[in-house]
Amino acid sequence: MLDTFLGNHALKQSLQAALDAGRLSHSVLLVGESGSGVGYAARCLAADYLYPEGGDGAKAVMEQRSAECISVRGEGASGEIRIDRIRQVRKEVYETALSAKGRVVILYDVQKLNPSSANALLKVLEEPPQGVLFVLTASSAAAVMYTIRSRCSLYTIAPPSHKECAGWIQKHCPHLAQPQLVAQAYEGRIGKALALAKDAKRQGHFQAACQMVQMAAEHRQYQLLCLLSRYEKDKPGLVCLLEDGAALAASGLTHPTLGIAPARAAAVSHACNQALSQMARNVNQKLLLTSLAIQLAAV
Repeated sequence: MLDTFLGNHALKQSLQAALDAGRLSHSVLLVGESGSGVGYAARCLAADYLYPEGGDGAKAVMEQRSAECISVRGEGASGEIRIDRIRQVRKEVYETALSAKGRVVILYDVQKLNPSSANALLKVLEEPPQGVLFVLTASSAAAVMYTIRSRCSLYTIAPPSHKECAGWIQKHCPHLAQPQLVAQAYEGRIGKALALAKDAKRQGHFQAACQMVQMAAEHRQYQLLCLLSRYEKDKPGLVCLLEDGAALAASGLTHPTLGIAPARAAAVSHACNQALSQMARNVNQKLLLTSLAIQLAAV
């Protein structure tokens, strides 16, 4: 299944060679920013470890319905991975695997382990059961406790190229407009593109962000005021608008995005990010939007 993961050719070759030679470490840490496909890569590795010949077993792993592949995610608003879940996993991995060569435990976002759960995980990593592969994912290696990181083979996941991402969007999400623009804005991060494709409301915010950047490029203050006023009572939508606006403008620094000049693109991206920071401080949203419209038209 690793061959279905876009980009990262050297990494895939390294992992496949380790699998083929039976020399893969019992603990692997995959590091990649949100949307880069690090979770998908973890499932690909799990599928190839358990079912090297592919088939229904490998498909079940990819669809997260395999009894031999245990998935661990954080809970609650904080996404914290709690010690009770790690203790449960420690118990499960000592049970006999059903039909594969062993078991795999995928722990997503291990930077969200609390100290107690991290220490509990460390104990099982130090004395792993025979035939059990631990695949950990994280957004940053530095955010993972050193004692855990030091017991893993570390691999860094990079997003695929914009061209590869755009091609994937066209193939798997044909209803999503402007695939090349989406790929550029999200820097090839397929996970973000997929989330956009699944949410019609989110697509509306993306299109509004495109309009906002174009209006800013043409100094159209009144139109900016009208567009932003629609978000006066929609804080979640405004966050999406500003994040996409910042990303679209930033992509204009290296690509001919929406016809915006590089200097103006940098200023628009900065204004959107600044507005996001102000939102986190709970400033008056109406005043924030009015100020943003004036700032975008003036930059």
